[in-house]
Amino acid sequence: MRVVTRYAPSPTGPLHIGGARTALFNWAFARHHGGRFLLRFEDTDRARSTQQHEQEVLEAFEWLGIDYDPVWETSSIPGQSAIPRQSERLSVYREAIEALLAQRKAYRCVCTPQELEEMRSRARDRGIKLGYDGHCRDRGIGADPGKPFCVRLEVPEEGLTRW
Repeated sequence: MRVVTRYAPSPTGPLHIGGARTALFNWAFARHHGGRFLLRFEDTDRARSTQQHEQEVLEAFEWLGIDYDPVWETSSIPGQSAIPRQSERLSVYREAIEALLAQRKAYRCVCTPQELEEMRSRARDRGIKLGYDGHCRDRGIGADPGKPFCVRLEVPEEGLTRW
């Protein structure tokens, strides 16, 4: 088995000390075991992710002495950069989400941030575990709910779930 580690910073600002620590640990672990250390930009926060912040991360890596391995043997893959970005694989993620929805292993949730905060507040008041209460779980919300939504996994309410 070959060790492969990855660091996936969100390029929404300069590399901070916690991110540097994580990158250094993953890099050192991979190099110690003769493995690969991969870099991928987690650029799904489209409003705040910038190429300038990506460059700052790369400059910090250089200053720290962190090198990374190419994800592909060649960087000339059409539509792909030498360092992958999560946004470049959105079509793959959409296919996976659609498959999970079709298999009823996931569902759409239209709860607003305010409604989610109310759920957390009620849980706090009752002294129970904070989290989503499953409000949209059995509502059968279709492909075009007419308002923003997220997709949640259909995790069993009882028993042990392992990944």
